[in-house]
Amino acid sequence: MFNENLKTIALFGGSFDPPHFGHKMVVDEALKVLKIDKLIVVPTFLNPFKTASYFTAEERFVLTKELFKEFYSVVVDEYEIKEEKPTPTVQTLRHFEKFYNVDYIIVGADNLENIEKWQEFEYLNSKITWVVASRAGYGFKSDKLRAFKRLNVEVDMSSTQIRNEMTKESL
Repeated sequence: MFNENLKTIALFGGSFDPPHFGHKMVVDEALKVLKIDKLIVVPTFLNPFKTASYFTAEERFVLTKELFKEFYSVVVDEYEIKEEKPTPTVQTLRHFEKFYNVDYIIVGADNLENIEKWQEFEYLNSKITWVVASRAGYGFKSDKLRAFKRLNVEVDMSSTQIRNEMTKESL
């Protein structure tokens, strides 16, 4: 139920394995262009489309909090980590809708290819405006999204690249 007294927010979920400057740039740009009271970053316990994480959920939570500590309007929330299981975005949305007007969900352009495979995608698509952050190497095909805004964030960095570099250095 819509309540004018509730704060308007955007959700930005992900593995953050590890969190990096690209994530920070996405949040910085989102805060500039979205009309929101707060942006909530939600690290996953385990991404529903993955079988493992490099860092533990607790390590990723601490690292993510550290990355966003300078942003007054950003809260890093451990809702999905406390679930201790892969948590679909639709469940996270329903959780935060109890406390806020959730207008936006922020995703990277790399998610667009398979976004309709997300649990209850049609429900998500009917409820929110997608905020899609551009990503090097990924096109921007948005025909599946009912409503969206594009964030132009040109950073050639990914958690996968960072993990690969860390693995090389430890050899």
